[in-house]
Amino acid sequence: MFLLTRIAERKISQAIEDGSLDFAKWKNVPLPQDDDPLVPDDLKIAYKMLKNAGYLPPEIEAKKEIQTLEELISRTEDEHVRLKQMKKLNVLLMKMEASRKTPTNLAAQDDYYRKVVERISLNSRKKDR
Repeated sequence: MFLLTRIAERKISQAIEDGSLDFAKWKNVPLPQDDDPLVPDDLKIAYKMLKNAGYLPPEIEAKKEIQTLEELISRTEDEHVRLKQMKKLNVLLMKMEASRKTPTNLAAQDDYYRKVVERISLNSRKKDR
């Protein structure tokens, strides 16, 4: 590891001397904020390692899957397929609710589900016309 550090430092020094490395545009510029304030402190390192490896936390993966199902439901014209997808969506929402430490407001979730169903029904009626 020490050898790699020395080689890297030598290459950087040579680039500065040659003028091929212009660091003036980087000087006094803050680093991009890559810290999620909603992640607990004890999980930040683990989440960062997972993110760098290309993995997402289970909550984010579940949310992406829910979003994909909602889009699929909105585009599906067959009522039977739509009903199957809505059942899958309901199961995912229930799993997400069960995995949380503090439950969300189930009435708000029911309201959201009702709105999704209404929007899907309205979209399918418009397509039929």
